[in-house]
Amino acid sequence: MSSAAAPRSRVRSAVVPVLLVATVAYFAYHAVNGERGLLAWWQLRQDIRAAEVLHADLTAERQRLEHRAALLYRDRLHPDMLDERARRMLNLIGPDEVLVLPDDE
Repeated sequence: MSSAAAPRSRVRSAVVPVLLVATVAYFAYHAVNGERGLLAWWQLRQDIRAAEVLHADLTAERQRLEHRAALLYRDRLHPDMLDERARRMLNLIGPDEVLVLPDDE
């Protein structure tokens, strides 16, 4: 072998492993940091947990509002609820009355 052929032979034998390592590194990087990688999956799971908590809160609020609305139905009108809503909407109170409103509104 000539002296010029020896370095070329080493370069050619090193090209394939370098390309393989670069390819593996590329896919490993994108498996962790990519659009559908591990970090994106972890963030998506956190977003789902936050959405589930928000859903539970909104469901409880809806049930509370449905209960209050049910007290105002015509066939089973609750007099205290009607009185509370009328006083709040009309801003009326008697001179000898004390009005205590719930804190939720």
